[in-house]
Amino acid sequence: MSSTEEILELRKKHFLAPIVHYYKKPLQLLRAKGIHVYDEKGKEYLDCIGGIVCISAGHNHPRIKEALRKMLDEDEIQHTTTLYLNRHSTDLAKELIKEAPKGIDRVFFSNSGSEANEVALMAARQSTGETTVVNLRHSYHGCTSTALSHCGHSTWRYRAQPTAGVTSALEPYCYRCPFNKKPESCDFECAKNVETTIQTSTHGKIAAFIAEPVMGVGGFISPPKEYFTRVAKIVHNYGGKYISDEVQTGAGRCGGEYLLTKELEIDADMVTMAKGLGNGAPIGAVMMKTEVSDTLGGKMFFNTFGSDPYQTLQARLSIEIIRDEKLIQNAKQMGAFLVESIKTMSRTRKLIGDVRGRGLLLGVELVKNQETKEHASAETAELMELCRERGLLVGKGGLFGNVVRFAPPLTITRAQCEQALKALDESLFELEKRGV
Repeated sequence: MSSTEEILELRKKHFLAPIVHYYKKPLQLLRAKGIHVYDEKGKEYLDCIGGIVCISAGHNHPRIKEALRKMLDEDEIQHTTTLYLNRHSTDLAKELIKEAPKGIDRVFFSNSGSEANEVALMAARQSTGETTVVNLRHSYHGCTSTALSHCGHSTWRYRAQPTAGVTSALEPYCYRCPFNKKPESCDFECAKNVETTIQTSTHGKIAAFIAEPVMGVGGFISPPKEYFTRVAKIVHNYGGKYISDEVQTGAGRCGGEYLLTKELEIDADMVTMAKGLGNGAPIGAVMMKTEVSDTLGGKMFFNTFGSDPYQTLQARLSIEIIRDEKLIQNAKQMGAFLVESIKTMSRTRKLIGDVRGRGLLLGVELVKNQETKEHASAETAELMELCRERGLLVGKGGLFGNVVRFAPPLTITRAQCEQALKALDESLFELEKRGV
């Protein structure tokens, strides 16, 4: 077994420069089961970031392990393509469409959410004959070229990033409203800004609008339902297709429906998925209406590894496990418990500025001062270190890296939530005591 130091040295020597890691002393993880992961010394951690919002049904679920062993034992084909028939991809498509919003009945499988969004953006431009796409500031839609051109974070963008045919509307960020509104004075200026953006930054017609129902990398920003209702009408009035990016919000994570698009009744033309779809397996999907799919006819499109048996099997089983074990209901209940507990914690832990999200997709925004809302970026990084010492792994996000992200497996129990809350509270107390 390679030591942490050996792995780190090889990464420094051979990986690309942007490849980073969490923690001052990088963490090597070797084993996992359920919500727990284990380092090379056998130390146990609560995985409350779920492999970066990927683990929905829990690490190494017995049903998935058994099915994969059976495939290997029976020498089932490991790789095939859409050029050949294979039941696993069609079985997954059938189950996924059951969970889709009304009118969406076509699906294409990819390797990742980035690729799924690439296909959706291409389909929107093909079906409308337009090129301009509206996105949101603070958004994130993947690391491939077109997807990154719709990223609302300078830290993710490169000089070579294409921006032609791209424009951004203001973010629906209630805690830091760009219009300085409060809930009692809000008239959805952020939704109206989508129309203003189209009127002033395009020729009056668009190919698409793309948005996450909860903005993931942006810090789990969760706009109210009415925002999406209003925006979808605007998008369709200007000829565009609505793309709902559910790479992080899908697979029941938000505690209502399998897809948050369906729960929020967003009139979407396409929905993209990945991460929790395969419970960690490298698979993404784009679902769309037949009318959009039909416009792609007459052209060639292909994905070498899309629809491979092992990935599609894991995704189908993950859907079944989420249903059978009532994990969506659990996500709703445990998420509500975590939110209320952290809000109570904020009365004494003054670094907590905002607690938000849906289900088990929760953001805790840290600020130096609850009145001025100054970003507590260094404090967030230090908090992660302190949580790790106490056996709790969390993520971080936000434009300034000051949002602690909670996205545990949907299997998390009340006792495990309490353990996570204890570690968080103790870490915040230690941080405040140090005066960091």
